[in-house]
Amino acid sequence: MNSLFDAKHTWLHSINPSLKLVTILSLFIVAINIHFLDLMIGFLFVILLLFIFATGYSYKQLFMLSLPFVLIFLSTSSSMILFGKGETILYKWAYIQVSEESLIRGIHLGFRALSFAMLGLLFALTTKPVKLFYSLMQQFKLSPKFAYSFMAAIRLIPIMIEEYQMIINAQRVRGLEQRNNFLIRMKRLAIPLLSQSIRRAYRIAVSMEAKRFQSDSKRTYYYKVGFSRNDLFFISYFLLMLGLIYILSIHDPFLPSTDVRYLPE
Repeated sequence: MNSLFDAKHTWLHSINPSLKLVTILSLFIVAINIHFLDLMIGFLFVILLLFIFATGYSYKQLFMLSLPFVLIFLSTSSSMILFGKGETILYKWAYIQVSEESLIRGIHLGFRALSFAMLGLLFALTTKPVKLFYSLMQQFKLSPKFAYSFMAAIRLIPIMIEEYQMIINAQRVRGLEQRNNFLIRMKRLAIPLLSQSIRRAYRIAVSMEAKRFQSDSKRTYYYKVGFSRNDLFFISYFLLMLGLIYILSIHDPFLPSTDVRYLPE
């Protein structure tokens, strides 16, 4: 994702990747346990501030990246809004029935899905895979043979795409028509792609064994991934903002305080 769009390097890029990963996973758990609509909206607002002002991407790029979010929100919330049960009917036509309870549950469900998507994108846009695996090795003692295997697999993706295009061009030079049946076309492509992948995987395995990646001896690292003041700011931001949102939702809620767990489904 980082290769598709250029972005400014911000303080969010310098957060320790392992710390960021643990924080994002913790926020996933927090989002699952939020059952009030106003608190859910406040939680999404906290993430949205970082997404807009701290990722380093232009507003145009963020708008393009946000377009799938609309689909996620609509697909997640619409089924609950249109077909959910409830006592206070707002609209009814044939099998479609919109009630006040189903509307609140649907919107809450949509915002929760939106929060998940935005958290994942926030992590992907501001974290380099290489730094992440180096951090996992240094902070969480992940075995180098697993970490480097994952890094090698990630680097293989663009190589395979390039090989796919080369095979297509080679077959065109030989006069093979590409507009025929999809299964026949995939059969022509699958065998050369698979054979190339096996050869490359074998060479990588031999190279890793030659560099003693199966050994348990202590290794040194070219990249040193540590902690900085930005890590403390990152944690403090979520603690302070989520605490503030929680207090406001209790003492001065801007929506009726309704627990969606007890609404009729």
